[in-house]
Amino acid sequence: MQETIDLIAQYGYILLFLYSLGGGFVALVGASVLSYADKMDLTLTLIIASIANFLGDIALFYLARYQKQSIMPYFAKHRRKLALVHLLMKKYGSWILIIKKYIYGLKTLVPLGVALTNYPLAKFIFYNAIGSIIWSVSIGVCGYFLGEILIKTFDTLSNYPYIAPLFIILLFGGLWLWLSKVSKKWGQQ
Repeated sequence: MQETIDLIAQYGYILLFLYSLGGGFVALVGASVLSYADKMDLTLTLIIASIANFLGDIALFYLARYQKQSIMPYFAKHRRKLALVHLLMKKYGSWILIIKKYIYGLKTLVPLGVALTNYPLAKFIFYNAIGSIIWSVSIGVCGYFLGEILIKTFDTLSNYPYIAPLFIILLFGGLWLWLSKVSKKWGQQ
């Protein structure tokens, strides 16, 4: 176990950067817990997660705005989700660029959907930067302060290996049911 933690701590910043390009929630919480355990630095963790998350969204925005032909097949499969992004933009305005960081499934779609509109690039960069900083600090600091609880939970789960798969199935099943309910609600409006 200690060898695994040392290996993750050694390459943790690289893994955090790569994982945060696309979302990074789990990597950020993991790095924050390792920061609590003095295996990584919390400030550096937050900075790396913010920058990677910011760059990932900029890359998605760029692809959708300037490389439309390359990703048009992707858009065809997700018309309904892109319509949802446009509804959210109308309802929440630029704040959706901050809120979406916390909503699974919208992380990648919002930059793509926003790029298809006439939304100014400078404004996107501004709100995306704010959102990336708020996201990394809020999730990272929570992970850090919950570090002891998460470490004890992990140790307990390692003693009972059958509980973790059940928990994951229940977690993803509940998330799927919730997202289905929310999706139907949005479809009715």
